[in-house]
Amino acid sequence: MKSRFFSALMFFAGVFASASALADYPRPWQMDFQEAVSPVMQRLVHFNDQLNVLIFAISIFVLLLLVYACVKFRRKNNPIPSKTSHNTLIEIIWTGLPILILVVIAIPSFQILYYEDKAPHPEMTLKVVGHQWYWEYQYTEEGGFSFDSNIIKDADLKPGQMRLLEVDHHVVLPIDTDIQVLITGADVMHSWAMPSMGIKTVAVPGRTNETWVRILKTGTYYGQCSELCGIGHGFMPIVIDAVTKEQYKAWTKEAKKKFAANETRNILASN
Repeated sequence: MKSRFFSALMFFAGVFASASALADYPRPWQMDFQEAVSPVMQRLVHFNDQLNVLIFAISIFVLLLLVYACVKFRRKNNPIPSKTSHNTLIEIIWTGLPILILVVIAIPSFQILYYEDKAPHPEMTLKVVGHQWYWEYQYTEEGGFSFDSNIIKDADLKPGQMRLLEVDHHVVLPIDTDIQVLITGADVMHSWAMPSMGIKTVAVPGRTNETWVRILKTGTYYGQCSELCGIGHGFMPIVIDAVTKEQYKAWTKEAKKKFAANETRNILASN
């Protein structure tokens, strides 16, 4: 009896472990954000919750005001309509109150924009280059290697893989690390977006934009290009495997060997 209970317990533990490995991705009929796995996204979710409270309060206030006006000033209660055309106090209120609301929204918004702009002391750098229609990733500090990441076509999908979200080479990043992300474009404008990490930065040809991320949880995360870049726009998914620092070090050793040919090609192309 105990052995059966232990086996069942191990089975469910394996199920939950496999579920957590696929950290977050778009789900059918999803209405809320994906799980926040970075400090930036956590702040964005908190700010969104505050905005929802404010929006709800404004909606209720306007509704009650409309109901009051309909009841108070209906024809039965006012057979002779008022000819009042101005009220200085009311006009000051309905001008000043929206300004105050916008200021209340703007202050935390600017704070988040400043916070997500760049990491003050990054521990590593990942360079992202958008192409028509795939992503190129350059690890400049781990011995210098790079690779291309292309979508897996429908005919090549394996059981369990998600259509339009799977790629042949995943980005691998360590958790609990301040990572500087440099993003540029090689041909047209793209946008490197990872919803669960709060990243959405435009890749502009001839310009390098900067953002940063600190991943708080291991797992696999999915994103897509979010800038209409041409006929292949919908076929530029992004997949990030967040691993421990020890696993990341082991992966970089293998990646240097695996993608050595890519680095040689880039050197020859630059010359």
